[in-house]
Amino acid sequence: MEADMQNTVSKNFLSELEFSRLGAGQVAYMRKVKTDDLATSFPALPPMTPGVELWALFAANGDPIVLSDERDNILVGAQEHELQTVMLQ
Repeated sequence: MEADMQNTVSKNFLSELEFSRLGAGQVAYMRKVKTDDLATSFPALPPMTPGVELWALFAANGDPIVLSDERDNILVGAQEHELQTVMLQ
């Protein structure tokens, strides 16, 4: 019985890689971010004016897809990429 439970539990755990791929190409999340945070988290992004608050659309794995000062542009970007969106606060 205990061995069965351990097998069941171990089957339900996802590796970090598996978890990062969850929803890839299907789900994205949007939230407000400051350009300072983006520059720190994603140094490959082009330089941006510090302290500006933007809307961001992120892939399920956390990679930025669209940045805009307008929320509606983020929703359009999600539709163009055929992504289901969720909003994080």
